[in-house]
Amino acid sequence: MDAKKEAHPAMSPTDTWKSARLFITDKFDSPPVILRIDDSIIGTLGNFSASTGKAKSKKTFNVCAIVTAALTNSTILNYSVSLPLNKRKILYVDTEQSPFHCLRLMNRILRLSNLPVDAHPEQLIFLGLRRYATKDRLKKIEEAIYENEGLGLVVIDGIRDLAHDINSPGESTDLITKLMQWTDERQIHIHVVLHLNKGDDNTRGHLGTELNNKAETVLQVTKDEFDKDISSVVSMFIRDKDFDPFAFRINENGLPEGIEGYQPQESGKKKAFDYQEIAEEKHREALEAIFPAGEALSYGNLIERLRACYAAVGCECGISKAKKLKLFLANKRMIIQGDDKLYRYNPEFYF
Repeated sequence: MDAKKEAHPAMSPTDTWKSARLFITDKFDSPPVILRIDDSIIGTLGNFSASTGKAKSKKTFNVCAIVTAALTNSTILNYSVSLPLNKRKILYVDTEQSPFHCLRLMNRILRLSNLPVDAHPEQLIFLGLRRYATKDRLKKIEEAIYENEGLGLVVIDGIRDLAHDINSPGESTDLITKLMQWTDERQIHIHVVLHLNKGDDNTRGHLGTELNNKAETVLQVTKDEFDKDISSVVSMFIRDKDFDPFAFRINENGLPEGIEGYQPQESGKKKAFDYQEIAEEKHREALEAIFPAGEALSYGNLIERLRACYAAVGCECGISKAKKLKLFLANKRMIIQGDDKLYRYNPEFYF
């Protein structure tokens, strides 16, 4: 048996064990890579991945960037998507939001894609399933997956709402098995969104455990401890080589934009103070001491003075924390780096 196999045909309940048999002479194509972060493989056709994070961590904004990259077959934030010509359709399923907020989400995706917002793109199929019963949500997703030819990417924002009890081993296994069946039989990639527990960084329930065990990649979206306007993306689990964490903020147009040079908070280390909670007056007092008479500083001198002058206003920090403080101040445009690579105080900053 040496025929080339590109995908498994849809199975029926009457299939025997022979339908699952493999031979050493079988040949399969490598699954096409459709989603990358830099040089790391995040998603391939025939597999599924996930985004997770705590409430208000901007998980949906992160997924918007993935969908936008898929719509445009380009790179958005750090996500590069390349869908085959015969699989350019995208199915977006939202289980949580009202129709009003779903439309606002679509509007955001189209604006980020530089597409007109007064015409629906042919390649985007959007389902709002909030009002349906749990079993009906699952049925409608399956119908959409099997009835729409040319699907390449499916996003399920709120997989928790496809199960009655996320702590049920049987129900969780059945749901993850559905994902594996859909991706294998239809040769698509599915990206799902699931919340983290409030008290720790574990995905919720038995469903989260099964997701971690079976997903190709699990991304974690986390709100920055020092600047609540920033969310970072790291890999929680990844089969391919890991990627460098990156971050984004929401700009004045309500769209996600990347942040250059972001350094994530070191895990497990408790911060001595929260930059976000320091009063504006204390920031100004420290910055005026750091930059007397409009002085310009090199990076090394700036870090030294940050430690000394913030300690003088009651906020002591080591070198590592001073570097993070410098990024916070730069992101808030409280300090500005000129073409000469020197840093200057911006007294007109808005805090």
